[in-house]
Amino acid sequence: MKINLSSLMGLINESETQYSSLLYSLKQHVFNSTVQELNGTTNIIEDNKKDFQEEMAEVERLSKEITKMKSILYAKNNSFTLSDGRTIQAAIVENANLRKLRDGLQNLLRYRNSKQRVTEVNNSYFQIQEINYNADELKSRILQLDNAIRRTDFEISKLNSVEFDVEL
Repeated sequence: MKINLSSLMGLINESETQYSSLLYSLKQHVFNSTVQELNGTTNIIEDNKKDFQEEMAEVERLSKEITKMKSILYAKNNSFTLSDGRTIQAAIVENANLRKLRDGLQNLLRYRNSKQRVTEVNNSYFQIQEINYNADELKSRILQLDNAIRRTDFEISKLNSVEFDVEL
């Protein structure tokens, strides 16, 4: 079967959604319900054994299928390379770290200089706090990080559309 990484990720997502739904449904079929009369006769009200067994088999099948698809995804992410030689997986990890750095630097831009008058019994003075970095340099660095992240994301998206053969 011909597929690309984007389609494979979509299939994984669908299977995981179905898996979660089945696990929830499985909980509904854990018990059988019977009524026992005082004279000892029992009447089965709800027999969930067959439904439970069928859903359990489907859950186990889906679990194996998800594992297989994710193994293929991870293998391809570690074999497809970007123009600079990084694998997709390495680029994903690097982009995650660059995003954390960018967000941290953006938080630094929120700080402002402050001047506060302090009055004590015999003394009065100003307490001044000044940022010790150049905000323009920080903004420039954030812009560089944004561009690097965008370039890498674009290359990853191009590789995600590359088709390959796989047996699912």
